[in-house]
Amino acid sequence: MFKTIENKNLKPLGSFSIKDIEAVTGIKGHTLRVWEQRYGIVIPKRTDTNIRYYDDSDLKKLLSISLLNNHGFKISEIAKMTTEDITQEVLRLSASKNDHEVQINALITAMLEFNEISYSQQLSACFIQYGIEYTMLQIVFPFLNEIGILWQIGSIQPSHEHFVTNIIKQKLYVAIDGQLGRMNALSKRFMLFLPENEKHSIGLLFANYLIRSRGHEVLYLGQEVPLNDLKDAFKNENPHFILTLMTCAQPHIDKVEFVNFLRKNWPNSMLLLTGSQFLMSNIVESEKVKLIQNFDSFIQFLNQVPN
Repeated sequence: MFKTIENKNLKPLGSFSIKDIEAVTGIKGHTLRVWEQRYGIVIPKRTDTNIRYYDDSDLKKLLSISLLNNHGFKISEIAKMTTEDITQEVLRLSASKNDHEVQINALITAMLEFNEISYSQQLSACFIQYGIEYTMLQIVFPFLNEIGILWQIGSIQPSHEHFVTNIIKQKLYVAIDGQLGRMNALSKRFMLFLPENEKHSIGLLFANYLIRSRGHEVLYLGQEVPLNDLKDAFKNENPHFILTLMTCAQPHIDKVEFVNFLRKNWPNSMLLLTGSQFLMSNIVESEKVKLIQNFDSFIQFLNQVPN
Protein backbone atom coordinates (compact mmCIF):
# COMPACT_ATOMS: atom_id res chain seq x y z
CA MET A 1 0.00 0.00 0.00
CA PHE A 2 0.93 3.67 -0.36
CA LYS A 3 4.63 3.60 0.51
CA THR A 4 6.05 6.51 -1.46
CA ILE A 5 7.63 9.22 0.65
CA GLU A 6 6.79 12.73 -0.50
CA ASN A 7 8.67 14.40 2.34
CA LYS A 8 11.60 12.68 4.03
CA ASN A 9 10.60 14.18 7.37
CA LEU A 10 7.23 12.42 7.28
CA LYS A 11 6.20 8.80 7.64
CA PRO A 12 4.99 7.22 4.36
CA LEU A 13 1.32 7.48 3.48
CA GLY A 14 -0.64 4.44 4.60
CA SER A 15 1.65 3.93 7.59
CA PHE A 16 1.21 4.62 11.29
CA SER A 17 3.09 6.57 13.93
CA ILE A 18 3.38 5.27 17.48
CA LYS A 19 0.61 7.71 18.47
CA ASP A 20 -1.59 6.26 15.73
CA ILE A 21 -0.96 2.75 17.06
CA GLU A 22 -1.81 3.89 20.58
CA ALA A 23 -5.06 5.52 19.41
CA VAL A 24 -6.24 2.45 17.49
CA THR A 25 -5.01 -0.47 19.61
CA GLY A 26 -5.01 1.09 23.07
CA ILE A 27 -1.39 0.00 23.61
CA LYS A 28 0.46 2.86 25.29
CA GLY A 29 3.51 4.13 23.43
CA HIS A 30 5.81 3.43 26.38
CA THR A 31 4.42 -0.11 26.70
CA LEU A 32 4.90 -0.76 23.00
CA ARG A 33 8.54 0.33 23.15
CA VAL A 34 9.15 -2.03 26.10
CA TRP A 35 7.49 -4.90 24.23
CA GLU A 36 9.64 -4.19 21.18
CA GLN A 37 12.86 -4.12 23.15
CA ARG A 38 12.10 -7.05 25.45
CA TYR A 39 10.15 -9.39 23.16
CA GLY A 40 10.66 -8.08 19.62
CA ILE A 41 6.95 -8.36 18.89
CA VAL A 42 7.29 -5.88 15.99
CA ILE A 43 10.23 -4.04 14.46
CA PRO A 44 9.28 -0.46 13.55
CA LYS A 45 10.49 1.00 10.29
CA ARG A 46 12.42 4.27 10.11
CA THR A 47 12.25 7.26 7.79
CA ASP A 48 15.44 8.79 6.43
CA THR A 49 15.38 11.16 9.40
CA ASN A 50 15.03 8.22 11.85
CA ILE A 51 11.34 8.75 12.66
CA ARG A 52 9.74 5.42 13.53
CA TYR A 53 6.59 4.22 11.80
CA TYR A 54 4.58 1.01 11.40
CA ASP A 55 2.92 -0.51 8.33
CA ASP A 56 -0.41 -2.29 7.80
CA SER A 57 0.90 -5.70 8.83
CA ASP A 58 2.29 -4.25 12.07
CA LEU A 59 -1.06 -2.66 12.90
CA LYS A 60 -2.98 -5.87 12.20
CA LYS A 61 -0.59 -7.88 14.36
CA LEU A 62 -0.76 -5.34 17.19
CA LEU A 63 -4.56 -5.30 17.06
CA SER A 64 -4.53 -9.06 17.63
CA ILE A 65 -1.89 -8.82 20.34
CA SER A 66 -3.84 -6.10 22.14
CA LEU A 67 -6.97 -8.23 21.96
CA LEU A 68 -5.27 -11.29 23.44
CA ASN A 69 -3.52 -9.21 26.11
CA ASN A 70 -6.85 -7.64 27.11
CA HIS A 71 -8.33 -11.11 27.53
CA GLY A 72 -5.74 -12.48 29.93
CA PHE A 73 -2.81 -13.53 27.76
CA LYS A 74 0.56 -12.38 29.08
CA ILE A 75 2.74 -10.60 26.58
CA SER A 76 5.53 -13.12 27.30
CA GLU A 77 3.16 -15.91 26.16
CA ILE A 78 2.04 -14.01 23.06
CA ALA A 79 5.63 -13.30 22.05
CA LYS A 80 6.26 -17.06 21.76
CA MET A 81 3.26 -17.60 19.46
CA THR A 82 3.50 -17.83 15.70
CA THR A 83 1.28 -15.63 13.55
CA GLU A 84 -0.95 -18.66 12.94
CA ASP A 85 -1.20 -19.33 16.69
CA ILE A 86 -2.25 -15.72 17.31
CA THR A 87 -4.86 -15.96 14.55
CA GLN A 88 -6.30 -19.17 15.98
CA GLU A 89 -6.57 -17.67 19.48
CA VAL A 90 -8.33 -14.60 18.07
CA LEU A 91 -10.80 -16.86 16.23
CA ARG A 92 -11.41 -18.81 19.43
CA LEU A 93 -12.12 -15.59 21.31
CA SER A 94 -14.44 -14.47 18.52
CA ALA A 95 -16.57 -17.55 19.11
CA SER A 96 -16.62 -17.25 22.90
CA LYS A 97 -16.69 -13.50 23.69
CA ASN A 98 -19.51 -11.03 23.26
CA ASP A 99 -17.76 -7.68 23.69
CA HIS A 100 -17.34 -7.32 19.90
CA GLU A 101 -13.74 -6.14 20.05
CA VAL A 102 -12.88 -9.19 17.95
CA GLN A 103 -15.47 -8.42 15.27
CA ILE A 104 -14.48 -4.74 15.09
CA ASN A 105 -10.78 -5.62 14.79
CA ALA A 106 -11.59 -8.13 12.06
CA LEU A 107 -13.48 -5.46 10.13
CA ILE A 108 -10.55 -3.04 10.49
CA THR A 109 -8.15 -5.70 9.22
CA ALA A 110 -10.32 -6.48 6.18
CA MET A 111 -10.63 -2.75 5.47
CA LEU A 112 -6.86 -2.22 5.55
CA GLU A 113 -6.43 -5.10 3.09
CA PHE A 114 -9.32 -3.92 0.87
CA ASN A 115 -10.53 -7.50 1.25
CA GLU A 116 -14.13 -7.33 0.07
CA ILE A 117 -14.89 -11.01 0.59
CA SER A 118 -13.57 -11.06 4.15
CA TYR A 119 -15.27 -7.79 5.10
CA SER A 120 -18.60 -8.84 3.59
CA GLN A 121 -18.48 -12.27 5.21
CA GLN A 122 -17.65 -10.81 8.63
CA LEU A 123 -20.53 -8.37 8.39
CA SER A 124 -22.99 -10.99 7.16
CA ALA A 125 -21.97 -13.35 9.97
CA CYS A 126 -22.69 -10.62 12.53
CA PHE A 127 -26.09 -9.87 10.97
CA ILE A 128 -27.00 -13.57 11.14
CA GLN A 129 -25.67 -14.12 14.66
CA TYR A 130 -26.84 -10.92 16.34
CA GLY A 131 -29.50 -9.44 14.07
CA ILE A 132 -29.32 -6.26 12.00
CA GLU A 133 -30.28 -3.74 14.70
CA TYR A 134 -27.87 -5.08 17.29
CA THR A 135 -25.03 -5.40 14.76
CA MET A 136 -25.45 -1.84 13.53
CA LEU A 137 -25.63 -0.38 17.04
CA GLN A 138 -22.97 -2.47 18.78
CA ILE A 139 -20.52 -3.31 15.99
CA VAL A 140 -20.91 -1.21 12.83
CA PHE A 141 -21.24 2.24 14.39
CA PRO A 142 -18.38 1.63 16.88
CA PHE A 143 -16.33 0.39 13.91
CA LEU A 144 -17.15 3.58 11.98
CA ASN A 145 -16.04 5.60 15.00
CA GLU A 146 -12.73 3.72 14.95
CA ILE A 147 -12.08 4.43 11.27
CA GLY A 148 -13.08 8.04 11.94
CA ILE A 149 -10.15 8.21 14.35
CA LEU A 150 -7.86 6.59 11.78
CA TRP A 151 -8.98 9.12 9.16
CA GLN A 152 -8.51 12.10 11.48
CA ILE A 153 -4.95 11.11 12.30
CA GLY A 154 -4.17 10.60 8.61
CA SER A 155 -3.55 6.87 8.79
CA ILE A 156 -6.10 5.77 6.20
CA GLN A 157 -7.22 7.22 2.90
CA PRO A 158 -10.75 8.29 1.88
CA SER A 159 -10.78 5.19 -0.33
CA HIS A 160 -10.77 3.00 2.79
CA GLU A 161 -13.91 4.71 4.08
CA HIS A 162 -15.65 4.53 0.69
CA PHE A 163 -14.76 0.84 0.43
CA VAL A 164 -16.39 -0.16 3.74
CA THR A 165 -19.35 2.24 3.69
CA ASN A 166 -20.42 1.00 0.26
CA ILE A 167 -20.45 -2.59 1.52
CA ILE A 168 -22.45 -1.56 4.60
CA LYS A 169 -24.92 0.26 2.37
CA GLN A 170 -25.31 -2.80 0.14
CA LYS A 171 -26.20 -4.89 3.19
CA LEU A 172 -28.71 -2.31 4.37
CA TYR A 173 -30.35 -2.09 0.94
CA VAL A 174 -30.89 -5.86 1.00
CA ALA A 175 -32.28 -5.68 4.55
CA ILE A 176 -34.61 -2.82 3.58
CA ASP A 177 -35.84 -4.72 0.53
CA GLY A 178 -36.83 -7.56 2.82
CA GLN A 179 -39.19 -5.23 4.72
CA LEU A 180 -41.25 -4.07 1.73
CA GLY A 181 -44.99 -4.64 1.88
CA ARG A 182 -45.33 -4.82 5.67
CA MET A 183 -47.67 -1.79 5.95
CA ASN A 184 -51.21 -2.02 7.27
CA ALA A 185 -54.13 0.31 8.01
CA LEU A 186 -52.40 1.70 11.09
CA SER A 187 -49.05 2.30 9.39
CA LYS A 188 -47.62 5.81 9.51
CA ARG A 189 -45.81 7.52 6.63
CA PHE A 190 -42.26 8.83 7.10
CA MET A 191 -40.38 11.07 4.67
CA LEU A 192 -36.56 10.78 4.99
CA PHE A 193 -33.92 13.00 3.41
CA LEU A 194 -30.52 14.58 3.95
CA PRO A 195 -29.99 18.32 3.30
CA GLU A 196 -27.59 19.72 0.73
CA ASN A 197 -23.89 18.97 1.36
CA GLU A 198 -24.81 16.13 3.71
CA LYS A 199 -23.31 13.01 2.11
CA HIS A 200 -23.12 10.37 4.87
CA SER A 201 -26.27 8.32 4.37
CA ILE A 202 -25.65 5.18 6.46
CA GLY A 203 -27.53 6.62 9.44
CA LEU A 204 -30.51 7.54 7.26
CA LEU A 205 -30.50 4.11 5.59
CA PHE A 206 -30.49 2.43 8.99
CA ALA A 207 -33.40 4.64 10.07
CA ASN A 208 -35.18 3.57 6.88
CA TYR A 209 -34.72 -0.07 7.89
CA LEU A 210 -35.84 0.55 11.49
CA ILE A 211 -39.03 2.28 10.37
CA ARG A 212 -39.97 -0.35 7.78
CA SER A 213 -39.20 -3.21 10.16
CA ARG A 214 -41.92 -1.84 12.42
CA GLY A 215 -44.50 -1.90 9.64
CA HIS A 216 -44.47 1.75 8.59
CA GLU A 217 -44.18 3.32 5.15
CA VAL A 218 -41.09 5.25 4.07
CA LEU A 219 -40.61 7.83 1.34
CA TYR A 220 -36.81 7.74 1.13
CA LEU A 221 -35.28 10.65 -0.79
CA GLY A 222 -31.63 10.10 0.02
CA GLN A 223 -28.81 12.59 0.38
CA GLU A 224 -28.18 16.20 -0.63
CA VAL A 225 -31.80 17.17 -1.28
CA PRO A 226 -32.28 20.93 -1.98
CA LEU A 227 -35.14 22.32 0.10
CA ASN A 228 -36.81 24.08 -2.82
CA ASP A 229 -36.76 20.87 -4.86
CA LEU A 230 -38.22 19.07 -1.87
CA LYS A 231 -41.05 21.60 -1.65
CA ASP A 232 -41.82 21.56 -5.38
CA ALA A 233 -41.76 17.79 -5.81
CA PHE A 234 -43.44 16.74 -2.58
CA LYS A 235 -45.72 19.66 -1.67
CA ASN A 236 -48.76 17.40 -1.92
CA GLU A 237 -47.29 14.70 0.28
CA ASN A 238 -48.66 14.50 3.80
CA PRO A 239 -46.25 12.36 5.79
CA HIS A 240 -46.94 11.87 9.46
CA PHE A 241 -43.21 12.34 10.16
CA ILE A 242 -40.27 14.00 8.41
CA LEU A 243 -36.85 12.74 9.49
CA THR A 244 -33.62 14.50 8.56
CA LEU A 245 -30.14 14.73 10.03
CA MET A 246 -27.21 17.11 9.79
CA THR A 247 -23.72 16.17 10.96
CA CYS A 248 -21.50 18.24 8.64
CA ALA A 249 -20.73 21.77 9.79
CA GLN A 250 -22.82 24.09 7.63
CA PRO A 251 -22.59 27.61 9.13
CA HIS A 252 -24.33 29.08 6.07
CA ILE A 253 -27.53 27.23 7.00
CA ASP A 254 -29.63 28.83 9.71
CA LYS A 255 -30.99 25.77 11.51
CA VAL A 256 -34.03 27.61 12.91
CA GLU A 257 -34.97 28.94 9.46
CA PHE A 258 -34.47 25.43 8.08
CA VAL A 259 -36.97 24.07 10.60
CA ASN A 260 -39.39 26.94 9.95
CA PHE A 261 -39.28 26.17 6.22
CA LEU A 262 -40.28 22.56 6.87
CA ARG A 263 -42.95 23.57 9.35
CA LYS A 264 -44.44 26.05 6.88
CA ASN A 265 -44.62 23.58 3.98
CA TRP A 266 -45.65 20.52 6.01
CA PRO A 267 -47.58 21.98 8.97
CA ASN A 268 -49.24 18.67 9.85
CA SER A 269 -46.03 16.63 9.90
CA MET A 270 -43.92 16.03 12.98
CA LEU A 271 -40.27 16.91 12.41
CA LEU A 272 -37.66 14.47 13.73
CA LEU A 273 -34.24 16.13 13.75
CA THR A 274 -30.96 14.48 14.61
CA GLY A 275 -27.23 14.89 14.05
CA SER A 276 -24.76 17.10 15.89
CA GLN A 277 -25.59 20.27 13.96
CA PHE A 278 -29.25 20.15 14.96
CA LEU A 279 -28.56 18.99 18.49
CA MET A 280 -26.09 21.83 19.13
CA SER A 281 -28.37 24.51 17.68
CA ASN A 282 -30.95 26.61 19.50
CA ILE A 283 -33.93 24.75 18.05
CA VAL A 284 -36.76 24.54 20.55
CA GLU A 285 -38.73 21.31 20.77
CA SER A 286 -42.51 21.48 20.48
CA GLU A 287 -45.48 19.27 19.74
CA LYS A 288 -44.37 19.15 16.09
CA VAL A 289 -40.58 19.30 16.49
CA LYS A 290 -38.58 16.59 18.22
CA LEU A 291 -34.79 16.36 18.63
CA ILE A 292 -33.48 12.79 18.47
CA GLN A 293 -30.33 12.37 20.60
CA ASN A 294 -29.20 8.98 19.28
CA PHE A 295 -30.44 5.76 17.73
CA ASP A 296 -31.46 4.31 21.09
CA SER A 297 -33.86 7.20 21.67
CA PHE A 298 -35.09 6.95 18.06
CA ILE A 299 -35.87 3.26 18.54
CA GLN A 300 -37.72 4.07 21.76
CA PHE A 301 -39.72 6.69 19.90
CA LEU A 302 -40.50 4.30 17.02
CA ASN A 303 -41.67 1.60 19.39
CA GLN A 304 -44.28 4.01 20.74
CA VAL A 305 -45.73 4.82 17.29
CA PRO A 306 -48.86 2.71 16.70
CA ASN A 307 -48.46 0.28 13.81
